[in-house]
Amino acid sequence: MTTTLLRTAGELRARTRTGRRAVVMTMGALHEGHATLIRTARGIAGPDGEVVVTVFVNPLQFGQGEDLDRYPRTLDADLALAERSGADVVFAPAVDEVYPGGEPQVRITAGPMGERLEGSSRPGHFDGMLTVVAKLLHLTRPDVALYGQKDAQQLALIRRMVRDLNFGVEIVGVPTVREEDGLALSSRNRYLSAAERRTALALSGALFAGQDRHAAQEALRARAREVPATRARAEALSAIGESRAAADAHAVATAVPGGPAAVRAAARQVLDEAARLEPPLALDYLALVDPSDFTEIGDDFTGDAVLAVAARVGATRLIDNVPLTFTSFGAAS
Repeated sequence: MTTTLLRTAGELRARTRTGRRAVVMTMGALHEGHATLIRTARGIAGPDGEVVVTVFVNPLQFGQGEDLDRYPRTLDADLALAERSGADVVFAPAVDEVYPGGEPQVRITAGPMGERLEGSSRPGHFDGMLTVVAKLLHLTRPDVALYGQKDAQQLALIRRMVRDLNFGVEIVGVPTVREEDGLALSSRNRYLSAAERRTALALSGALFAGQDRHAAQEALRARAREVPATRARAEALSAIGESRAAADAHAVATAVPGGPAAVRAAARQVLDEAARLEPPLALDYLALVDPSDFTEIGDDFTGDAVLAVAARVGATRLIDNVPLTFTSFGAAS
């Protein structure tokens, strides 16, 4: 497959469309995480469809003092990776092609969800992100657009925008791709020195610790649910020596701190230890949130959640997250 490089919206509009068009939006500096998105898009579009990869470093989503100028721009390498991964087109417009009148006066506002976590740390970031996503959706006119789950809050906001503003495009989230040591793939990883990278592993380490604590809790809850509170069953369990195990499972599964509190505590322990490393990890936030609005969940929460972390190591800011599902004690998993 030969991937075509297009620079203008007119060139993209002039292409004859057949089948479904799947779009992967990037800021370039493509890596295996992007390749996974492109391969997934290829599978969705099928052999008769079309995969378009956008490469655009959006100035609107970089705040003062952030790394717009040093953000890596590697178009030749990006083209090669896109081609290997199955893209038909790389759409790499200039800034004045996307914003022909300069910075747009009318923009998408992310609302309250966009002011939390990443939005609090990076004011205006999500307004700029949604504005360019809206423009690129109009310019590329896809049937489906794919985004990585590593940027969980971004994905949630794009889904909300598409639903609230009736964009008529399917949004697909693709699981986070990690390096062998667990670090989530990111274009910013290349900024890390060897020592900084060792410290940065605490982000995924904290998430995995929280995930493991959650899995243990859920296993204990499931074990306790297997023991109905009937006299006959209790007597039968006692006869085979399981009553104590069932009682222990029930006690641990419902203990305090448990549920979300225990997950947060397990993750924070890893981050606290990393703050004492050299170089240290500077925590921005650790949050366990409802993915529908990115508010913190309570200890009685049931349903899907996201455990998210953001931190700086040296001059590099990194984010990561894992999804979790909380069941109630009496519910089936």
